[in-house]
Amino acid sequence: MNLDDAFGIHPQALLLRARRSELIASNLANADTPGYKARDFDFHKVLQQAQGEPVRLRTTHPSHIQDEQGVVPPTQMLYRIPSQPSLDGNTVETEREQSTFASNSLEYQASLRFLNGKISSLRQAIKGE
Repeated sequence: MNLDDAFGIHPQALLLRARRSELIASNLANADTPGYKARDFDFHKVLQQAQGEPVRLRTTHPSHIQDEQGVVPPTQMLYRIPSQPSLDGNTVETEREQSTFASNSLEYQASLRFLNGKISSLRQAIKGE
């Protein structure tokens, strides 16, 4: 039995949702910072790319460009475009960020519950219950 098949996309989804929560929390923490640009990423696009085989560059010299590191590559990070920009250049819209954070948290909990149920089922199968 392959655990990757049993758990599906949920382990990757949890990692991406956790990273997205960090980003949104950072946006909210900087809501009053002049010039701060709110950041986010397209969750579905990044998850879809994580499901496929990633293309990794191999460097042969120390001065070559290094491959992207982290859960979400920097090239996938986007800046939010505010519906009503502030005069100080800050693009954080607190209500939008709070709504996005709540939605992301619910989806994180859904994946976590799915994994918990799957693990409980596997545990019962191993015990022979």
